[in-house]
Amino acid sequence: MSAGHHHDGHDHAHTGLERGAEGRRLTWVLVITGLFMVAEVVGGIVSQSLALLADAGHMFTDVGALALSLVAMRLAQRPPSERKTYGYVRLEILAALVNGATLLLIAGLIIFEAWQRLRDPVEIDGVVMLTVAALGLAVNIVGALLLHSHAHDNLNVRGAYLHVLGDLLGSVGAIGAGVIILTTGWTPADPIISVVIALLILFSSWRLVREAADVLLEAVPAHIEMDEVLADLRGIEGLEDMHDLHVWTLTSGFVALSAHGVIDDPTHHTRILEEVRDRMKRHGIEHVTFQLEHRTLYQLPERS
Repeated sequence: MSAGHHHDGHDHAHTGLERGAEGRRLTWVLVITGLFMVAEVVGGIVSQSLALLADAGHMFTDVGALALSLVAMRLAQRPPSERKTYGYVRLEILAALVNGATLLLIAGLIIFEAWQRLRDPVEIDGVVMLTVAALGLAVNIVGALLLHSHAHDNLNVRGAYLHVLGDLLGSVGAIGAGVIILTTGWTPADPIISVVIALLILFSSWRLVREAADVLLEAVPAHIEMDEVLADLRGIEGLEDMHDLHVWTLTSGFVALSAHGVIDDPTHHTRILEEVRDRMKRHGIEHVTFQLEHRTLYQLPERS
């Protein structure tokens, strides 16, 4: 019985460089978000705008979310140890899950407060609201642009990006509400637009929570078609059967496969392992552990 394992060290070096760039961008977004959060809280209190206060509250959680993402990213780069053989790479997924759950809570609180405002309207200073919201929009656009290029491949960064994007939507909504209030005096526009923003946040954060949970549950990645993976492996000449096949994501960008294969002729051992590795690369699976067993060591099940 023997095993084969492919591991490309260059992938980790490249990942380290990517994490460095992501970390610098997260730091910049954290700084500008923290500075503007104070201004938005003051503006929301002065104008009595729920849309601004909701956006300020969301921005406050953004500061925590960005800090959490940054800390998780730093810790995830620690090397493996005897007790933690994979290191701390899953911390980024945990951070994404926490950020997503926080967004769900924030959206719920905004909807609740909007309902209270609709039942008991308050006077809103549209000028202050519009001015602060416009400044907030500029800050959030900068933050979103800094994180956008890394949000697709990294769940941790995506969690931070969705917080910033939620703030951007909040600023747009506050601007819209401010314009309506200034031109028509209709104050219900403020809580109504806040609800629309909250619903958009609910949708995006639910997707983030679901994806992070799938990683923690070691589900097959969404972009991997298991039928195609199985067909590719079964097409390898000399590979008689397989069992204990698993495909999962350890962390963003780290897709792994492990399986046992059954062979008749041990002389094909090296060729089969190389072919498994090459075929799995077609599916974006770079980390492969494939153990080969001779037929005499494994009783093949009856084929249906």
